[in-house]
Amino acid sequence: MTCFVGVDVGTTNVKALALPPDDLSQIIAHASAPVTTLNPEPGYAEQDPAEIWSAFVQVMAEVSREVAEAGHTITHVAFSTAMHSLLPMDASGAPLGNVILWSDNRAEAQATALRTSQADLGKAIHAETGTPIHPMIPLCKLAWLREHDPRMLRRAARFGSVKEFLWTRLTGEFAVDYSIASATGLFNAEKKQWSDQAIQYAGVRPEQLATPVPTTHQHPFNPSPEADATGLTAEVSLVIAASDGCLANLGAGAIKAGTATLTIGTSGAIRQTVRKPIRDEQGRLFCYILDDDHYVVGGPTNNGGNVLEWATEKLTRLDTEAVLAEAEAIPAGSDGLLFMPYLQGERAPLWDASARGAYLHVDWQHTQAHFARAALEGVLFNLLSINQLLVDYTGPARVIHANGGFAQSRFWVQMLADMAGIPVRLNASNESGSMGAILLTMKAVGLVSSLDEAAERVAFGDTFQPDPLRHRTYLDAFKTWQAGRSKLY
Repeated sequence: MTCFVGVDVGTTNVKALALPPDDLSQIIAHASAPVTTLNPEPGYAEQDPAEIWSAFVQVMAEVSREVAEAGHTITHVAFSTAMHSLLPMDASGAPLGNVILWSDNRAEAQATALRTSQADLGKAIHAETGTPIHPMIPLCKLAWLREHDPRMLRRAARFGSVKEFLWTRLTGEFAVDYSIASATGLFNAEKKQWSDQAIQYAGVRPEQLATPVPTTHQHPFNPSPEADATGLTAEVSLVIAASDGCLANLGAGAIKAGTATLTIGTSGAIRQTVRKPIRDEQGRLFCYILDDDHYVVGGPTNNGGNVLEWATEKLTRLDTEAVLAEAEAIPAGSDGLLFMPYLQGERAPLWDASARGAYLHVDWQHTQAHFARAALEGVLFNLLSINQLLVDYTGPARVIHANGGFAQSRFWVQMLADMAGIPVRLNASNESGSMGAILLTMKAVGLVSSLDEAAERVAFGDTFQPDPLRHRTYLDAFKTWQAGRSKLY
């Protein structure tokens, strides 16, 4: 029996999931390997491409072995990767340095200039690309290199993301999918080509960037000594697929209007899938390509699961389960304590890399458990404030599909339902990025006629209904939280 593999290259892990296309509820194999983030200087966030490749080989080899032991055959492998990374490479695709991640803020000055002194250019680039101006995007990272490391800008024959790095090594083709390209700030999303004004500002030449291709683009696996350990054979076809955010929507079955997807991993995002590009005149929302008929609009936050990590390691020095248990013992609204979750600057809705976190309304009654619960509530308040921006363009959501690491906490998911006042659904599999890559593969090979049909194959787990009393409490707390934020930022 044949099976498809979805590979999800995230910020903290590389994961792979193997499923038979005729029964997506049957997991044939699954593997995961961690990747380390390096912080060589304050505000820097990098990863070693050799470690990313090693993690990919490890998970692919494990999945290949498990699939073979189960008597199945891998026919297609598709790729979901994190957005906004930048890697300088030589003419063969070999790295010339580390991968600069989305969370790297070294280009803060360049992003600020495009929002202030060069605001007309910044607005024009956002209107053309759909990518908000922020230090995260390759546009600003390249501008930083132009000013601080022009030698690298000249030395590199190629610039790309983790997607281009892996794709080139596995196929020999220097290509990037429309989805990842549309998150760079360098890509004209309407014309499906690199933006002249953006690449001129960034200081790169068109030939230094990969050839943009549809998210259903396929290429045969190109066996090589360095890729032999993956266990893949020359008969395997690779599907380039899309970005992790767009595929999380597809993998969550969130294609129809009125369905929002909320993801919390290390960071977080809330998104909806739409049928035509949307541009927020104030540049607060992204709009990225999923395929020719679907776009994903929404806003990302820097502060998601990292806030829980901070609460465990720095605030309470307890393990994660103990922190969640303490927080659950406190009533909704944390007895008036509020938390602004901006521990690592912020993207949506502030788009301010210098923003920092704060507790408000602290008084004598508040305990460590209050501080833990308020931190979790602050993450969701911030995401729901992003959702308020979305509503103006998409209309209100009737249901939220939740995924990411936070979905493993029933307490945190129930908190989301209580805050939003609408049902929150979980998927049967929490690997939405890998699942989305597999669903896109089904369209690429003609097993389904559209992504709408593909999304109907998604299986769901529990649905969390909002508690009316807690919802009223949160409505009042959210208003107070928004008022407090407006005074600080």
